[in-house]
Amino acid sequence: MEDDFSMAMPDGAPMVAPAADLSVLLIGLLKGVLYRDGDPRQWAALLNLQARVRDYVAVLNLDLVLDEAEGYAFLKSRPEPADDDPSPRLPRLVARRPLSFPVSLLLALLRKKLAEFDASGGDTRLVLSRDELVELVRVFLPDGSNEAKLIDQIEISINKVVELGFLRKLKPALGAATGPASYEVRRILKAFVDAQWLAEFDARLAVYRAQLMGEAPAVEGQGDE
Repeated sequence: MEDDFSMAMPDGAPMVAPAADLSVLLIGLLKGVLYRDGDPRQWAALLNLQARVRDYVAVLNLDLVLDEAEGYAFLKSRPEPADDDPSPRLPRLVARRPLSFPVSLLLALLRKKLAEFDASGGDTRLVLSRDELVELVRVFLPDGSNEAKLIDQIEISINKVVELGFLRKLKPALGAATGPASYEVRRILKAFVDAQWLAEFDARLAVYRAQLMGEAPAVEGQGDE
C-alpha cells in the first residue's frame, strides 16, 4: 500500500480511494470544521479527495472552503440567487446563527487583534488569557455596580465564542500552577469576519458607544428606554 488513501494495482494504475474514506470526510465536514492539526489523517484525505467532496456537497447547495495555508476546511451555504434570478431558492442546510451584541463585539475585537498580531510578524498562534479577553471587552460595556456580574456576562460571551469554534481553550502547561485559563484565537475567524463586516460593525459600535456616553440622538420610531 502506497499510502492511507490509494493503492497500486498490478499494472501500476492507482485505485480510487474507498467510498468509506469519502463518507467519513463528508460526515465530519457536515458536523463542523476540519483542522489540519486536529486530524492530520482526515486532512490528508481531504486534500486527496477534495474534488469529489466539492461535487458531492454541491448537490446540497454547499461549497467547500479549504485554506491549506491556515489549515482549516468547512462547508458553507452558497449565496442565494439575486431577486431577478429565476433559479430556484433551495432550503439552507447550514443555518444562520444570530449573535448577541456582546458576542459580535468579542468576535470583532478578536479579528482586529489577530490582524495586529499578524502584522507584527511574530508567532503564528495568538494566545490570550481569560483576563486579557475580559479587559478587551469590558471597556465597551456599560459600567455596573456589580463587577462580578459584569465579568460573568463577559465569560458567557467567551464561552459562546469557544462553542462557535473561534476560540480554543488551552490545557494548562504540565506542572503549571492553577491560574486564569488561556485561549488560542482560531485563524478560521479570518474567513468569517472580513473587512466589510468589520467596517459595518465599526459603524454600529460608534453609535453604541455614543449611546453609552449619552450623545446619540434618539432613533426615530423608538421610545426612550
